[in-house]
Amino acid sequence: MLPNHPYRILTVCTGNICRSPIAEVVLAERFAANGLQDRVVIDSGAISSEELGNPMDPRARKVLLAHGYPDHRHSARQVDPAWLGERDLVLAMTSGHAAALRRLAVTDEERLRIRLYREFDPASPQGVSEQELDINDPWYGDMTDFEQTISYIEAGADPIVDFVRARIEAG
Repeated sequence: MLPNHPYRILTVCTGNICRSPIAEVVLAERFAANGLQDRVVIDSGAISSEELGNPMDPRARKVLLAHGYPDHRHSARQVDPAWLGERDLVLAMTSGHAAALRRLAVTDEERLRIRLYREFDPASPQGVSEQELDINDPWYGDMTDFEQTISYIEAGADPIVDFVRARIEAG
């Protein structure tokens, strides 16, 4: 993080219509609840271009509203490789997303900023392969799958806030 600049977080999934916008909304609310809304900027993006410009999946919006989150207007966008140099933390939803992001990264420093979202969930299995930390795409399922997705995202949110707060305080 550059001095006097906000800490920048990017959440990433396949199409930027389900998992990554859910994570963007949940994290924004958690950072605000911890008084860090002016010190942290969160956005999201897609690995693929297939959903560019599309709104959040209605089921993703529905699960967010059902969990008490504010309505969020969203338009899917694809990750620009330049973003990796501009973000302090990049949170991939799956190992496949992380691998794609690492291929886009120009420097080792950028690659080190790429983490799996579920790495931060204290209930996630430890010492397992990255694939075992994937948050599967709920798009192929029903509302039960969206409930599972938001439960994983909420479980990792406070540890991510703690991680970022420590980074901000360390300067």
